[in-house]
Amino acid sequence: MTRDDYVDLVERRYFGSVTQADVPATVACFTDDASVTIYHGDAAPRFFKAQPAAGETPLPRFFEHLLANYEPQFTEFVHYVDEAGERCAAMFLVTLTPKPDSAYRDAGVQRLRNCNFFRYRDGLIHEMTIYYSNPGTAGGADAHGSRPTGFPQA
Repeated sequence: MTRDDYVDLVERRYFGSVTQADVPATVACFTDDASVTIYHGDAAPRFFKAQPAAGETPLPRFFEHLLANYEPQFTEFVHYVDEAGERCAAMFLVTLTPKPDSAYRDAGVQRLRNCNFFRYRDGLIHEMTIYYSNPGTAGGADAHGSRPTGFPQA
């Protein structure tokens, strides 16, 4: 795949499908044995699998939860592509607008700075690692008690 192919997969197919709230099209961007890991500050990592074992969370559940609660937008992309290594990183801005019936509606619009790392196989995402910051929580807990780090300690 060329650099343009990777950018197309990430921006148009993957994030485009998420923006359109199309879970089947989003999941179709991943290999049958894909995994997603999410890191946020000092919180324990979260794992999602296309083929979950007992006790593991199915990949679609991540997108179902996100789309049940938010209208997401993804902008300001910067891509770093390693064609030979079949991997890339993308930095971008995520704007999450809570849906009226969302449990997160009182938190208001969130703007997250993300950096996702992608490993590809056969033109699909095989592994995705998400690192995100939530600048609105800097210096204290947000409405749901989240903190990007454990410092400063109370």
